[in-house]
Amino acid sequence: MSRVNDLLELAGRAKGFMPRDEGLALYRHALTLGEQVPKGTWLEVGAWCGKSALYLGAAAEATKSLLYSLDHHHGSEENQEGWEHFDPTLVDPADGRLNTLPTWQRTIASAQLEASVVGLVGDSSIIASHFAQPLNLLFIDGGHALDVARADFAAWAPKVVREGLLLIHDVFPDPRDGGSAPYEIYQAALDSRQFHDVASEGSLRVLRRGP
Repeated sequence: MSRVNDLLELAGRAKGFMPRDEGLALYRHALTLGEQVPKGTWLEVGAWCGKSALYLGAAAEATKSLLYSLDHHHGSEENQEGWEHFDPTLVDPADGRLNTLPTWQRTIASAQLEASVVGLVGDSSIIASHFAQPLNLLFIDGGHALDVARADFAAWAPKVVREGLLLIHDVFPDPRDGGSAPYEIYQAALDSRQFHDVASEGSLRVLRRGP
């Protein structure tokens, strides 16, 4: 357990916006799934600096699963200069754009998770169109613009296998608490009748694809 505890401690200190209780819930649900279906294929949309990848990566390592961590690494609208979550230390001086990839790489390397977490860098929809592997677990935590969130859901949710998990972060019924897009794709998942609620923790929603 010391290895797991070390990883969870690293995750708690990593740069990112996920509260610890939600991160631990992410880990627990991934671990339970991985124990039921070991050596699974998992994917997260929205990696930022690697915080959620540590929580998921700890579970992936323990169950011999593989997590693909996908991001274009230039930040969402709310991360840009002049917005609430802008971090000037993440700006690449070469082109003036946000670039979280070096921080993500250091995060995964320092945790020694490179055998369990593989980075995918690029546009979510483009990569999805070339990604044929079925997913046992999908975690959506990407951009909060409605068109972006809808595109992530449309591109990746169909790849979740039966009895697989779909986890969505930043789901707030009141858009003033964190935007409406994650809540809308959560409702779309329920309305599809392909997914049903399993659990929730804070703004994290956990759904399972039906048999």
